[in-house]
Amino acid sequence: MTASSSPSLADLLHAAVSAVGGTERPGQVTMAEAVAEAVDGNSHLLVQAGTGTGKSLGYLVPALAHGERVVVATATLALQRQLVERDLPRTVDALQPLLRRRPEFAMLKGRSNYLCLHRLHEGVPQDEEEGLFDAVEAAAPTSKLGKDLLRLRDWADETETGDRDDLTPGVSDRAWSQISVTSRECLSASKCAYGAECFAEAARERAKLADVVVTNHALLAIDAIEGAPVLPGHEVLIVDEAHELVSRVTGVATGELTPGQVNRAVRRAAKLVDEKAADALQTAAEGFERLMELALPGRLETIPEDLRYALTALRDAARTVISAIGNTRDRSVQDEDAVRKQALAHVESVHTVAERIVEGSEYDVVWYERHDRFGASLRVAPLSVSGLLREKLFNERSVVLTSATLKLGGDFNGVGASLGLAPEGTGGDDVPQWKGVDVGSPFDYRKQGILYVAQHLSQPGREGSRTDMLDELAELVEAAGGRTLGLFSSMRAAQAAAEALRGRLDMPILLQGEETLGELIRTFAGDDRTCLFGTLSLWQGVDVPGPSCQLVVMDRVPFPRPDDPLMSARQRAVEEGGGNGFMAVAATHAALLMAQGAGRLVRASGDRGVVAVLDPRLAKARYGSFLRASMPDFWYTTDRNQVRRSLAAIDAAAKAQG
Repeated sequence: MTASSSPSLADLLHAAVSAVGGTERPGQVTMAEAVAEAVDGNSHLLVQAGTGTGKSLGYLVPALAHGERVVVATATLALQRQLVERDLPRTVDALQPLLRRRPEFAMLKGRSNYLCLHRLHEGVPQDEEEGLFDAVEAAAPTSKLGKDLLRLRDWADETETGDRDDLTPGVSDRAWSQISVTSRECLSASKCAYGAECFAEAARERAKLADVVVTNHALLAIDAIEGAPVLPGHEVLIVDEAHELVSRVTGVATGELTPGQVNRAVRRAAKLVDEKAADALQTAAEGFERLMELALPGRLETIPEDLRYALTALRDAARTVISAIGNTRDRSVQDEDAVRKQALAHVESVHTVAERIVEGSEYDVVWYERHDRFGASLRVAPLSVSGLLREKLFNERSVVLTSATLKLGGDFNGVGASLGLAPEGTGGDDVPQWKGVDVGSPFDYRKQGILYVAQHLSQPGREGSRTDMLDELAELVEAAGGRTLGLFSSMRAAQAAAEALRGRLDMPILLQGEETLGELIRTFAGDDRTCLFGTLSLWQGVDVPGPSCQLVVMDRVPFPRPDDPLMSARQRAVEEGGGNGFMAVAATHAALLMAQGAGRLVRASGDRGVVAVLDPRLAKARYGSFLRASMPDFWYTTDRNQVRRSLAAIDAAAKAQG
């Protein structure tokens, strides 16, 4: 095809939008043009695209037109499915006649997301249990685990992908672990009797042949940071839901040690090494467990000597066991290769984390956590991932990052800094150049929504019930006729609010944790009088357009806990560098969550409603303007009577229409 006969970007976008049954919007066109410019110029782009912009096509069309392989990384399963099952098939069909080629696409996930045929058929000892079929017999067929395992055995004969997300309804993590392996446990296709039929290997082969590979943030982080390439080579990277990237990368780069984890490694290795090596690892594990019984939550700015001694013993014993497993083979162990691989995976994990903490780094944060159910754990995470991202993500490809919430406080610099990017336009030889573009939203936020701050309430403290806040919440919910999504800063606060309002109001109050999240959201969306209260996953994971969600309430500004070891360490590091740690870390964290939470209100052009923040600091504190500037541009008020009248009018209009 000659350049003169090449279709224009406008023609391609029009064809794609028509194919998915949508309508072209100015923001979508602007986004497509900016993405095309960045991809063609091998540069980097941050795009804020509000809800309803149609950003998936805004980046897919110019990426497909470019002709090089593109990787699209998303944070949520819902968007991955939308891309692979809806947007990409229709877009490819629409663009094929214009491009005179048919781009191929594929989805790729981490290995543990796929059914392992070796584990299914051969089984691998899991502590005292055996493989799948023994586990089925051990578990009562009428128990939840027994039913899940029987379903998995039947599903294994039916599935074409082996992808856990294609199993509907799903099964528990415990059941899935019986028929899946991590990348460290995998025998590799060349050594596995089922390698030719492996679902994970088939997914990787499809990805190698695809023009567009859809994956998730975690796999992207593993590919970029751990030096273990799992994604095919690509010239263009698009990160959707990019506001989540730093958190997901931090999660991948975080190590953890628990007594249970260490003891599992001991049990798996014991049958494969001599008694001396096994005893040394067992002794080290016991010493570590005794220390963890006394561990108090909090950051360890220096490693105590007793912990350093215990971790050194654990590291050295694990190293000896790893070497021993590699040098000995016991043919009496059934299916020995799989047993050895699994044991190695667990012991290597213990060794890696223990060594990382013992060696120490000024760029790592180490702390104890304690959970009522799981006990104590020792964790280590990077102080910042910006350097990792700058070096590993931006150096070899054009990167486009997009989300509805990338401008915090009115510009992209806060998010840019967290990604390793200098302020816009100031990059040099060592810092990538980038451009930020806000393509707006098709919604008229000032006409569709109100931001109400209850500045008359008392300021929230760390502990104790806020009686005046609960009174205000009850009055707002009653005025709205239900229709309320309650976003709380902690599960304890959500539970207290649900309990209080269930005793005051004659309307259903759903609480996160009392049913699966999917079922709660379906019930909430199906009944206008119902309210849904919960915490973090609701701030970002609810898409309920229409009259079921006309009041979004935030109980307080969601700053990180002051005793959060990682966030407080990051804040202090900014201050020691001469910056404003509170604004760079705590306020930015809160701004991102509030922008996401406020975005739950207006999901369609006909939506109307109120975002109510029951924390006077949003109106009175100096940082309040920064937080408000990060949220959609709703009409702003602190007049409680006006808001009640508005909610009552919205409720009456919804009832009249319904």
